[in-house]
This record gives sequence, structure tokens and C-alpha cells, in this order.
Amino acid sequence: MSFHLDDLALFARVAALGTLSAAARERDIPVSQVTRALNRLEAACGARLMHRTTHGLSLTDEGDTLLQHGLRMLDTSEELRADLHGRQSEPSGWVRIGVSASVAESIIAPSLPALYEKYPRLHIEVLADDRLADMARDGIDIAIRTAAVHSETLVARQIGTASRTLYASPAYLAKNGTPQQPEDLSSHHLIGNSRASPMNLWERQDAKSGLQVKGQTLTDNSAVLLSMVRHGLGIARLLDIVAAPFVKTGELVPLLRPHFDVQEIPVYAVMLQERHRLPKIRACVEFWGEYLEAASRTGYPDTASPNLHLNP
Repeated sequence: MSFHLDDLALFARVAALGTLSAAARERDIPVSQVTRALNRLEAACGARLMHRTTHGLSLTDEGDTLLQHGLRMLDTSEELRADLHGRQSEPSGWVRIGVSASVAESIIAPSLPALYEKYPRLHIEVLADDRLADMARDGIDIAIRTAAVHSETLVARQIGTASRTLYASPAYLAKNGTPQQPEDLSSHHLIGNSRASPMNLWERQDAKSGLQVKGQTLTDNSAVLLSMVRHGLGIARLLDIVAAPFVKTGELVPLLRPHFDVQEIPVYAVMLQERHRLPKIRACVEFWGEYLEAASRTGYPDTASPNLHLNP
């Protein structure tokens, strides 16, 4: 079995993007060139690698096997090239980031211009989804998470800490009143999380038991949750790093901070065991650690965020 690494790289991008034409546009090459690369791989493997339909492409069992091994081969090639070239080698290639929708909007998106300025040969794909994805199956290089990681196949680096607070919009408070005590929340419209039930236990720092939120409204998406609060639907518990820009502009108001737990929680960059040493992945993790540290001192673009700090 013999094939070119560039053909493997094209195959991996077709698998990620879902169409030959998307991969061709990304590389600025004719679709026919992508087709020939795929044909060469199928000839070398002696098997069909993709099902082609009017709705797009999907991997065959053989294609899925090749993709898993191929990604490791591409990673090994990149690591070898970096070791051979040493410091002269600039991080390059695609890095796929898995992150919640709200953190993608508040942290990742505004940080990308500076990342590209520092590493112009990097390419970032952001998968904004609140679910805990299967990193190997979904091809995610770095997942930004606040949950603890318990897996021998994953490596987690703590890059910062964050906290959560109750928030509402001024319009909602003007119409419904501002709660002064936790007991006042029983008469308010509370918004909960339909996917992660532990998020609906709002811990108290002035009582032994927290508030179990039933929620008149539920959502499984952090960005939608933020939008609901901003538009005056009710009260929700949000990450301070997400809410901070809107507090500064007056769109959100923090509530009951003396009563509810605002203990800082770790923010992790999670990577697959076999990929965390790749130069492109190390560069991104180190950059976001530095970005969070700088933001804790000077504030995010158009905001100040005192509740976010880097942990070495």
C-alpha cells in the first residue's frame, strides 16, 4: 500500500467539510484534482472510501479506518518536521476547536485576529456546541471545558478559572422587580439548562443547600441562554466571562452575589493523548492561556473581566 501524504491530507479535509467542492475551494484547486487524489487513495487501499450521494459524502467503514490512521500519520509527519526544523518551524495547519457557543463568541472569536497575527499559517475551525463531543470521532484537536476530565486517552491543561453569577436585563428587572433575597426568586421567571441538569443547581454560599431550578424555560445552548436573558425573558446563571461585555454596556445586571456561590471553576484545554505535543496544538493552547491572563489584567475587547484568571 503506497500513497502520498498530501492525498491523505486532502481526504481528511473532504471528510471534515463533507464535499469535494468545499475542499477544493479551501485549497483553491480544481475539484478534479481532489477527485484524482481520492481515486488514488481508493486504488491504493483497494476499497471504496466514501459514499457519494446527491446529499453529500459519507465515509465507508474502510474510509473511517483510513481517516483514523491517516490523521495519526499526518500528525507524526508534522511532529517530525517540527523536530527536524526546530525553532525555525512555524506552527501551521488546521486545528479544530470544540467549545460552547457562548465561550466561542466571547473568547475564541475575539482572540482569533491576534492568533493569526502571531501564527499566520494556522487555520482554525470552531465547532460551537455545548455537548461534550467524542474528540476522536469528531476530529476535535482542542476542547475548551470547565468539567473535570477522567480519561487515560485525554490530556487536560488548566489554562484559567472562571465563575458564574445570576444575571437579568434592566428591562426584566424594571418590569418584575429586583430580587433582594434568594427566596424572592420563587416569583421570577428562571431559565434552566435542558441538557446538563447539574447546571440547574444554583449553589448557595450562605446556606447548606442550593436552589434547584425547575425553570419555566429551558435550553440546551449557552448562546441561546445568553440571548434570552439579554432580551428580558428572565434570570439565568451565566459565566462571568460571557456576561462581562454586556454588564459593561448596561445590557445585563448581576444579582444576589452575596448569596450565591461564585467560587471559581477551572477552565481546561483538553487534547487527545497522541496529539497534545503537536506544535500547532501546543501553540494554540499556550496562546489562549496567555490571552486569558492578559484579559484578566486588562479586560476583553470592550469589556473588563475581573473574574477570570490564568492558572499556571
